[in-house]
Amino acid sequence: MHRIIYISLIFFSCQLSFSQNPTNPLVTKDAIAQKKWVDSVYNGLTLPEKIGQLFMVRAMTTANTRDVNSVRTLIKYNHIGGIIYSKGGPVKLAKLNNTYQGLSKVPLLIGMDAEWGLSMRLDSTYAFPWNMTLGAIKNKQLIEQTGKHIGEHCKRLGIHFNFGPDIDINTNPKNPIIGNRSFGEEREEVTQDAVAFMKGLHSAGVMATGKHFPGHGDTETDSHKVLPTINFSKKRIDSIELYPYRQMIKNGMESVMVAHLNVPSLDSIPDFPSSLSKAIITDLLKEKMGFQGLILTDALEMKGVANFSSPGDIDLAAFMAGNDILLISEDVPKAIEKITEAYNNNIITEDRLAYSVKKILMSKYKMGLNHYKPIDTKNLVKDLNRLDDDILNEKLFENAITVVKNDKDILPIRDLDKKSIAYIKMGDDDGSPFFNELKKYAKVHEVLSDSYQYVKDKLVNYNTVIVGLHRSNASPWKDYEFTTDEVQLLDSISKTHHVILDVFVKPYALLDLPTIDNIESIVVSYQNSVVAQEKSAQIIFGAIDAKGKLPVSVGNGLKAGDGIDVTSISRLGYTIPERVGIDSEKLHKIDAIAQRAIDGHMTPGVQVLVARKGKVIYNKNFGRHTYDENSEPVKSSDLYDIASLTKIVASLPLLMEIVEKDDEISINSTLSELIPEYKGSNKENITLKQMLSHYARLKPWIPFYVATLDSTKMPSPEYYSNAPSELFSIKVFNNLYLKRDYPEKMQQIIMDTDLLTKLKYRYSDLPYYILKKFIETYYDRTLDELVQTHFYESLGMNYTTYNPYLKFPMKVIVPTEKDTYYRHQVVQGYVHDMGAAMQNGVGGHAGIFSNANDIAKIMQMYLQKGFYGDKRYLKPETIDMFNKTYYSIKGNRRGIGFDKPQLGTSGPTCGCVSMKSFGHSGFTGTYTWADPDEDLVYVFMANRTYPSAEINMLLRENIRTDIQELIYEAIIN
Repeated sequence: MHRIIYISLIFFSCQLSFSQNPTNPLVTKDAIAQKKWVDSVYNGLTLPEKIGQLFMVRAMTTANTRDVNSVRTLIKYNHIGGIIYSKGGPVKLAKLNNTYQGLSKVPLLIGMDAEWGLSMRLDSTYAFPWNMTLGAIKNKQLIEQTGKHIGEHCKRLGIHFNFGPDIDINTNPKNPIIGNRSFGEEREEVTQDAVAFMKGLHSAGVMATGKHFPGHGDTETDSHKVLPTINFSKKRIDSIELYPYRQMIKNGMESVMVAHLNVPSLDSIPDFPSSLSKAIITDLLKEKMGFQGLILTDALEMKGVANFSSPGDIDLAAFMAGNDILLISEDVPKAIEKITEAYNNNIITEDRLAYSVKKILMSKYKMGLNHYKPIDTKNLVKDLNRLDDDILNEKLFENAITVVKNDKDILPIRDLDKKSIAYIKMGDDDGSPFFNELKKYAKVHEVLSDSYQYVKDKLVNYNTVIVGLHRSNASPWKDYEFTTDEVQLLDSISKTHHVILDVFVKPYALLDLPTIDNIESIVVSYQNSVVAQEKSAQIIFGAIDAKGKLPVSVGNGLKAGDGIDVTSISRLGYTIPERVGIDSEKLHKIDAIAQRAIDGHMTPGVQVLVARKGKVIYNKNFGRHTYDENSEPVKSSDLYDIASLTKIVASLPLLMEIVEKDDEISINSTLSELIPEYKGSNKENITLKQMLSHYARLKPWIPFYVATLDSTKMPSPEYYSNAPSELFSIKVFNNLYLKRDYPEKMQQIIMDTDLLTKLKYRYSDLPYYILKKFIETYYDRTLDELVQTHFYESLGMNYTTYNPYLKFPMKVIVPTEKDTYYRHQVVQGYVHDMGAAMQNGVGGHAGIFSNANDIAKIMQMYLQKGFYGDKRYLKPETIDMFNKTYYSIKGNRRGIGFDKPQLGTSGPTCGCVSMKSFGHSGFTGTYTWADPDEDLVYVFMANRTYPSAEINMLLRENIRTDIQELIYEAIIN
């Protein structure tokens, strides 16, 4: 108690002239009007009302009636000056705040801890990255934007100043209370980040608060529980801890929060809290550092100060030390009584009281409380969770995620055809967004980290292991360390495999690793949010750049400022439509059209994907595998029979490859030159260009299967067997095997078939029967093997294959039709097209199964003129050669293999695409289109043939092209 008496007897001088000082951060542009209002209000207050202005009490929207009434009482009878809101929701807060403001004679000053956004205290509000994540970002404008967005949220909710940014320099990795709340350990970087964040708040009309003065970054104890001691010299504190405050003050910081710390070098009183220290607050902060803004205590209920003395005495001591606002007093009436007593005994002068109260009133004027308006609750939650916030949040993580080690440039992962990748999740939180995003790029299998022996056995078939450390993202104070078992497991794995370690926690977790010598790559993703996980996976596979730098040192030679820039390699990324010039609200209208197709029984289900500028911006699924309400809902990983899309996804890339690599083969090569057997036939002089442009007088199709049926329209025993044998070796379907020589007979039938009498555009499947033979003969390998090894494996088209029943469970393969004319079963996992089925499921014109995401990859490769994932598949001139209409003067819109936009009023597109665009459609309802002019890819997967292929309502109702038209309408730049 003698300490309180000692402080109470200190003579306190103050100058009121500061209010007109242009360096005062509380002075507004209309300073004369501000002073007039402040003086008028102050002069109209009674002594209890003046003293009441010093107090800011906590209020919660989750509070019960008793707590609400308690705050009401403090407003009405103790005339408190402000409220700091804590737990609850935004709408309840707004309503409660309107009530509280209505009770107050002088509008209340509202504050909140919103260091990373309102979500620090409120549900249903936005969470931006923590300061340490922001500290990894080189682009300070992004940090300023973060401050602005948080400020806009505060402003919308009637919050006048944010108790942030935290400008503690976290030089102690064991700090239990700051850590993630700090921008880092380097004073220059922390200061630049803090100034940028503050400028953002200011631009939104919200005041900033630097905390925790004089510096809480190098402690190992929590001031909420005990009084931490800062045992550093005055010189060290002046050089490190105080540095950001000086720069913040120069840049107009309005308020400072004083911490509960024992700093012997700044105050000689033993074990004395800085929040009660005249030497620290008045002598240092005000006089030496020249700060003229608001000074507020950290919460006076915290044990770091509450253990020092009794309620009331603490508040008086804090005020006498130089604080203006007494935050969360343990007993406001008692504190007011103590301060009033000191005032009446002339321990506190009128000038001293006016000094703080007028600063508070100046702040209220600056925040517009001279013209107070209640908070409008209409659209409040929506306004606090904006699309612009999502966009910024993505940018922040893209710029923060840091690659700190990358031996042999293992990142981004290239040569997917040579990689066998496993994923091991460590930690106690969800890692599924990361794993699911990884699987969009390559075959990645999860291996559970149950035990070392289990993991060792499971990893035998993998050469690359991605390890993710996932711990709770609920708050910055959650556990972040590796367990001892995890460290040992990681060490063992890294000795036998290429390891990419990705930590979704603060970077200090790396301090747990005794060595990182055997780990090829280390990525620090900072937080375990969904966005962090997705963006990190995209960096690993080269869809986006890695740009971040370490904000702190983490041992093993990894220092603050370290960070390896990793450049993307032109793989598809995933983002928000507006980031690539698409209006998401308009794009959302696709949902209604897709659902109309489902509801109208045009198809049981669909996948729809849209990508622009190399980014997937829409990837949704609708309906189920069949119309049965118990059937599987459509998922992004489900496989569809893509029918004639096979032409441009399997046959065409291989043909382009051959034309490109073989000087003796060109688009003008004739059939007899490509396949000698055609010499002397009626087709010998048909060129590759003519065939693939559907301008070769070839019949549209031949129903080969019909000739193999018996009189009852069932598969004839002459051609089929229910069991495989040397003679019957072609598997058409379950328990149905065709004679092994029949595909060659089909080739002969095609060769002997008459040509159409008139040369005109006529779509035909026959060129792809013919060219399948040519491709397989040329390479001496089967078409399915060729397209996998030449394209799909390295493109990461892991869900694209012929005969999916051999590789995937049936539950992920969408059924195509209830066949009543040939196979007499539900066609699922086997190709729907009868001619392809008679070729062991591998047709040049049909047979591929895939999903929207995979099809987008090969279409993006075409769009990028043959380049994808740091690999050149085809030359730009080859793509251009095949993506050209050669017979348009004859009324033929087709390119070589690719379909092209209509020349007249009807055709395969919405009519709104560019003439450079290209694509194809499939009989089962599938469709894909790419447009170089708009850098756009569109994929539509469907099984409109289920249960019957007879009526094509999907085509009749223009579902696919209506969606395409919507996409173009959504383009905003």
